Amino acid sequence: MSLRVAVQMDPLESINIAGDSSFALMMSAQVRGHRVFHYDVGSLTLDADDRLIARARPVRVQPVAGDHFEAGEARRIDLGLDIDVVLMRQDPPFDMGYITATHLLERIERETLVVNNPRSVRNAPEKVMVLDYREFMPPTLVTRSVDEVRAFQKQHGAVVIKPIHGNGGKAIFRVPAEGDNLSALFEVFNQTWPEPHMVQPFLPEVATGDKRIVLVDGEVAGAINRKPGEGEFRSNLAVGGSAEATGLTDREEEICAAMGPRLKELGLIFVGIDVIGGQWLTEINVTSPTGIVAIDRFNGTDTAGRIWDAIETRHAS
Repeated sequence: MSLRVAVQMDPLESINIAGDSSFALMMSAQVRGHRVFHYDVGSLTLDADDRLIARARPVRVQPVAGDHFEAGEARRIDLGLDIDVVLMRQDPPFDMGYITATHLLERIERETLVVNNPRSVRNAPEKVMVLDYREFMPPTLVTRSVDEVRAFQKQHGAVVIKPIHGNGGKAIFRVPAEGDNLSALFEVFNQTWPEPHMVQPFLPEVATGDKRIVLVDGEVAGAINRKPGEGEFRSNLAVGGSAEATGLTDREEEICAAMGPRLKELGLIFVGIDVIGGQWLTEINVTSPTGIVAIDRFNGTDTAGRIWDAIETRHAS
């Protein structure tokens, strides 16, 4: 059955097709005979008749760098009546604009399948949902108080401080055990972000990699190990990390088994979790997870196809 698929994401012109998971999902949808549309979240309109409208372009994609898509004229589409599946794939930040988009998309849930489920995405930001699995996490503090951080640091030594709604490895700082510049750094954090910040011990194991594990409808689909670049402790590919093939440790299998059924129940079809040192869970990525292109390149798998299998099954049910 051919589906009408609308992809809510950043401009197609700016993506790097060599590693972009959204592009891989669009390619896979097209191979299956689905019709693909693209729209920017800024075009969402809830009209006077309570219909959710977007200005969308029909697109065809191809794996040719610099010539990777063709788009038709933008037109007004009703996401409830004209579309079968919406892929919510725009990049964070997870700000009020992002949250408002989830509220709007939630209004079409009886008509159109939205992936991931917008209500669940709203309730499960990356560094908040993970707190439900503290038994697998390193000691973690969520605070705006520099005094609390100092007390935490006396117990754990060097720490890492990061915005609780950050993404892509941005604005993550390591503070040595001596606490150099802690006060100044926390002043900047408190002036920049109104929410509390996440503080964790610095894990030396990050030098050997930060594993991204992808789960599809609650089941493990594959993993990659992301290693920091020279002079870096952050391993995100967006900040210069490199990827290598990997398997899962017993502890990682336990982590995935613990959260998989809940992810499926919440309609979180495509999820990426991050684990350091084979044992420390740090994030559960549900907004616009990545990593499937590298996983498939190393493993010879088809994770995008597996995601579409799950979407088609849910749509048919």
